[in-house]
Amino acid sequence: MKVLIVDDEVIIRNGLSTVIQWAEHGYTVLPPAASAEEALQRLPLEMPDIIFTDIRMTGASGLDLAHEVRQRYPEIEIIIISGYDEFVYAQQAMREGVSDYLLKTSRPTEIIEAANQARARIEARRQHHAKGREQEAAVNRSFLRRVLATGFSPDEASIAELWNRYPQLRIEAGKSLQIWLLSIQAMEQGDEASRPTECNASLGSVLAEELPCAWIEWNGALLVLARTEPGGPDRMNAAVRAWETRHGCRVLAASGRPVHEASELHIALASAEEAASYAWLLGHERSIRYEDISGRKGIRTVCTQDEEAELASLLRSGQEPALYAWIGRLLERITSDPEATPGSVQAYLHSLLIHAQRWLERAADSIGYSSPLTSEEPIHFGELKISPESVLTRYLGLIMKQYGEMVSATTPVQRAIAYIHEHLGQSLSLQQVARHVHMNPNYFSEMFKKETGQNYIEFVTQAKLRKAMVLLRETPAKISEIANEIGYEDIKYFNRLFKKWTGQTPSEYRANPEFCPSMD
Repeated sequence: MKVLIVDDEVIIRNGLSTVIQWAEHGYTVLPPAASAEEALQRLPLEMPDIIFTDIRMTGASGLDLAHEVRQRYPEIEIIIISGYDEFVYAQQAMREGVSDYLLKTSRPTEIIEAANQARARIEARRQHHAKGREQEAAVNRSFLRRVLATGFSPDEASIAELWNRYPQLRIEAGKSLQIWLLSIQAMEQGDEASRPTECNASLGSVLAEELPCAWIEWNGALLVLARTEPGGPDRMNAAVRAWETRHGCRVLAASGRPVHEASELHIALASAEEAASYAWLLGHERSIRYEDISGRKGIRTVCTQDEEAELASLLRSGQEPALYAWIGRLLERITSDPEATPGSVQAYLHSLLIHAQRWLERAADSIGYSSPLTSEEPIHFGELKISPESVLTRYLGLIMKQYGEMVSATTPVQRAIAYIHEHLGQSLSLQQVARHVHMNPNYFSEMFKKETGQNYIEFVTQAKLRKAMVLLRETPAKISEIANEIGYEDIKYFNRLFKKWTGQTPSEYRANPEFCPSMD
């Protein structure tokens, strides 16, 4: 709190300045003024919080000073300290807004007590005003949130209210509005970014001092609506980096398309959100601009057969390090693709996960595995845009674990059946399969017939033909292609075999699959 003493008697003003221990009580004493006129000249620059003034001085009186201060700076507290103990002076002083009336014979403790009471009144007013401003700001932010949440162009009444609440955002000639989404990320566990609401408010307040802007919280991020100014992005960037340094956080900034009309705010927001969705893809960037990513076309959204086979082989191997290394290489390839978009990446990775799940289900069906295959926790595919490595590692690791547990709980014959189903496109001999399950071929043949009720050749043939029936029903592939898919190069032999087992040719079955008798 700053104190100004005004008195035309040098002994009085210097005495009041030096005898009382102002600093011990939290006050800073400005150089005293010799007249009311001098005090009024200095007020705009020095802005004291409390003025102690005499009444009778050469030139304007202390009451004249009080009147002028009351008109120009009503927040300043004025205390009369006079040599005249007259009621009429005190009465007039109260009319001029003087908060206290002391005599020059007052003890230092009484003067300090008057100052303390004035300080209490000042602080109470400031808290009241701050609370009022905070409430007004909260109402304004609620209004802005409602305008943006509609997803549509605001009507004329809403635009008029926007300018009324945020006059600093009014669009002038050659200016535009732009939305920034700032995501505050913790550098270490337990630092300030773990309190997102407080951090967003802190950063928003800093930016409001630097730019003509408004801010709200938006889905956990800080949304800043700013009017474009020359050097504005540089000032915002500097303010953000300084805030990062003070708070030990990292801020990712995504900016939308500048718009020249308030009616286009929904476009500004949509483009900012699209830019922000690239946070994982462009994780090395500190600032993502809509214009830099808007032309991307996306990657393919379905995995290839070679990728499916490679993933199946990894899952079957049970080698977690190899699986995680493959995930790392896959994601590195995706992030280096200049056409990758969050939506296409999500769809592509989703197709990988669906393939892995279906592969596990087919493996379980092929060996008659009865226990249900359950996930320890549901997979939220929306996370594939945010933290794909975490999702892939968790989900594919779980599938690998379940496959390992399933296989370890099965008999050699069941493992052999799973192996057969995974290699139906090859010409598998009994000896090959027996070697895969580490059994003598003759003993394996006996065990196979005992558990399945079929000899090895019959089982493999039926397995191949069942797959052919699925392909005929569900795909437009040529019959010759389907034959090759299950390991038969001779199309005529395949046709005869198919009819022998099903009673129909492949073409007849494709035309009327529901009339085919069961092979069981």
